[in-house]
Amino acid sequence: MHQITGESFGVTYDPAQSLVSLSGTLRLNGLGEYEPVAQLLRQALSDNEILTLDLRTLDFLNSSGIAMLSKFVIEARQRQGGCVTVLASRAITWQGRSLVNLQRLMPTLVLDFQ
Repeated sequence: MHQITGESFGVTYDPAQSLVSLSGTLRLNGLGEYEPVAQLLRQALSDNEILTLDLRTLDFLNSSGIAMLSKFVIEARQRQGGCVTVLASRAITWQGRSLVNLQRLMPTLVLDFQ
């Protein structure tokens, strides 16, 4: 299990379940500060043909974080044969507005609102 934690957020990668979970409030400044999270996502993608991102407890993600997720999805799209599923929450407003754009970047991405 790999973890990145901050004052108000947590990112956990569980290789046994092919699962990356993001939780809390992510308000890092710019793509540079998001690089450790991006590296963890890239590692998870290289380790797994099928990867699940669980964002159901991610209450807030700023525009730099959304940009980081978008870049990750573009990288995943360019990789042949991989599958990415995003678990999202209908109760968290930003997710309904922003995560649908990830499917535009990667049409095979599975977006599961719960």
